[in-house]
Amino acid sequence: MNSSEQQRSPERIFNAFNAFQHSAILKTAIELEVFSAIAAGHNQVSTLASQAKASERGIRILCDALTIMELLLKSGNSYQLTPDAEFFLVKGKPSYLGDAARFLLADHIRESYDHLTEAVRQGGTALAGDGTVSTENPVWVDFARGMMPMMMPASQAIAALLAPRLKGAARVLDIAAGHGLFGIMIAKSVPGAQIEALDWKAVLAVATENAQRFGVADRHHTRPGSAFETEFGTGYDAVLLTNFLHHFDEATNIRLLKRVRDALKPGGAAVILEFVPNDDRVTPPSAAWFPVIMLANTPHGDAYTYAELKRMCESAGLAKAELHPAGPSPESIVLAIRE
Repeated sequence: MNSSEQQRSPERIFNAFNAFQHSAILKTAIELEVFSAIAAGHNQVSTLASQAKASERGIRILCDALTIMELLLKSGNSYQLTPDAEFFLVKGKPSYLGDAARFLLADHIRESYDHLTEAVRQGGTALAGDGTVSTENPVWVDFARGMMPMMMPASQAIAALLAPRLKGAARVLDIAAGHGLFGIMIAKSVPGAQIEALDWKAVLAVATENAQRFGVADRHHTRPGSAFETEFGTGYDAVLLTNFLHHFDEATNIRLLKRVRDALKPGGAAVILEFVPNDDRVTPPSAAWFPVIMLANTPHGDAYTYAELKRMCESAGLAKAELHPAGPSPESIVLAIRE
């Protein structure tokens, strides 16, 4: 056996086989509110078990696993939160991401990966119907309720990018609004801006709750229906397409972007938020990984490069498509103009 063969290790392969265990461990810790209990000072196995109404053996093994995952620090028999866990996993904080598990780890989402081989063979989801893009799929209510904190950095970046372009009672159409945060942050940044949020009726109920919470409900209006069928109206200063184009193929996106162009006033901006991989499609990791999610969950979805998004915009009559960072978010913003 040569030296290179002796140095080979199956660890990377075993880690991939067992990766599902990490999400199960994190989901369990969120459900038992382990991070919140430690933040409150219950950092011993006995007190943690009492708080979680769980066995000491179970809590000890769970917390040791979270330590290996670098979400906890262990000293003797006590545990402390890592900075990331303290910021993102303590219930009640504005940055809390625990509710995202309801969407990201939902049974029907995980089921899509059980059928990934079939999805690869046929080139699209093996879930029933159109997968997660089926009409009024209830998964988007879970998305709206669970994913808002994760979208805060990108929504603030979009608001900062658009604010200098929007004056007075600017009109903004928020397509597939979900939680509504993107339009809401614009309303908070631009006094007088009027937001028209379009999505399924059940999803818009969540957006309305959030508009009330952020104090902009009087300037946040709803338009229930499909982004492909509902009338948009015209004369908008900006139209938002956040985390939406990746669900569909290029031809479908061009048809939608043409409708967006017609809804904008001259000089108005189409704002696209997406995971944008480099041309090599394997970097950066977060954006390059996203096509797997689309393959598992949609018939034709994908992550598009900047060149592809620019081409779609130009095909729809939208010019000057520019790529912008979305703050600390792994996503990017493409801003294109109706001339």
